Amino acid sequence: MPADLEENVMEERTYKVMGGSGALNIAVGVVALVVGVASGVLLLISGAKLLAGRSKILF
Repeated sequence: MPADLEENVMEERTYKVMGGSGALNIAVGVVALVVGVASGVLLLISGAKLLAGRSKILF
């Protein structure tokens, strides 16, 4: 295999790997964002319920 052709194959492989890695990073970022927002909403609801139920506690 000539040197120029081998170099082009390696560059193309690197280009494809970088594209796949970028797409994976975007997908993981979106999933992390959705999970973060969902857990934040659940924590807010839980905290509000605890504060609202504070007056019902008898000691």
